[in-house]
Amino acid sequence: MGNQVVIAVGTFILLLTGLLLGYVLSQLVLGFLQFNLLTFFGTLSLILIFGTLYYVLFWQLRREQSRPSTINERIPNQVDDGVSDSYLKNRLIAKLSGDAAAAERLIEQAKETYPGMPENWYCERVLDDLERDRQ
Repeated sequence: MGNQVVIAVGTFILLLTGLLLGYVLSQLVLGFLQFNLLTFFGTLSLILIFGTLYYVLFWQLRREQSRPSTINERIPNQVDDGVSDSYLKNRLIAKLSGDAAAAERLIEQAKETYPGMPENWYCERVLDDLERDRQ
């Protein structure tokens, strides 16, 4: 719900800023508005506001699309059985004979290979890979 409010408000402000920027630029081009320091900085600030809002809004939309919104839409292999991150990390470290640095490296490699998954999924993935490799 909060992300939708951010997107709606950002879109509204982006629309208003774009209209105001278009109006100011058209008045400058048509010669009805004198070009001076005030109009220069005003136009520059409108361009910066417009660009920043455009970037933030579409960053937010991309983030919204990449993340599942409900439990039913989650990835089937995702671990969501209440197992804590620390328990899985401890199991992983134990499998690696106490080498915590190696465990972190393996988790980071999994994060690079499969971006956007929850932390416990990476631990479970590395544990499964280790068990498969040992067989």
